[in-house]
Amino acid sequence: MQVVMLLYPRMTQLDLTGPYEVLDRFEELNLHLVWKTLDPVPDVYGLRILPTDTLAGSPQADILFVPGGPGQISLMEDKDVLSFLRRQASGARYVTSVCTGSLVLAAAGLLTGYRATCHWLSLGQLAYFGAVPVSERVVTSGIDFALTLAACLFGEGRAKRAQLAMEYDPKPAFVGGTPASAKPELVASLREANAAFQKEREAVARRAAAALQIA
Repeated sequence: MQVVMLLYPRMTQLDLTGPYEVLDRFEELNLHLVWKTLDPVPDVYGLRILPTDTLAGSPQADILFVPGGPGQISLMEDKDVLSFLRRQASGARYVTSVCTGSLVLAAAGLLTGYRATCHWLSLGQLAYFGAVPVSERVVTSGIDFALTLAACLFGEGRAKRAQLAMEYDPKPAFVGGTPASAKPELVASLREANAAFQKEREAVARRAAAALQIA
């Protein structure tokens, strides 16, 4: 099976590398990191990742995957990327994402009528595209997502084996990794710190949703 994983500037690399770490352990899967060129692609903090294929040269995906990150904003109005995702999704068995990667899929018209999620600061924006926003861990945690997908594809036993091989047994250092478990003042401070960026993301989401309705 061909796994096509989209790279793009200013993505959150953990959204990509977490699932990659899991899925590359299954010999039935061929992983492809794709972008417009084969030049190194910088994540939001400058870590550079090499694509293996271009959008034009990518194989047809059985599993299509989009990570999240601040660079997602520009992708929502990138006609080349949106067209690529639509073409790939038409022949894919699974169309997947982590975090705000779902907003890119939504902008391509691929989540209309489906339950979907993203980062809690932007969760409500999915509704602009006719998706049903939900808050569930498996669709916001990259490693958990990939293990769940592996269990669907190859059975729970093999997924558990991969989890053990990674020694993946998370115990967060602190309670408070979600708005529901964090103290209200901490949630409020993070909202305030991200207010300007979220205003920009909101505006782009509204424009992308309007463009999708026109199309």
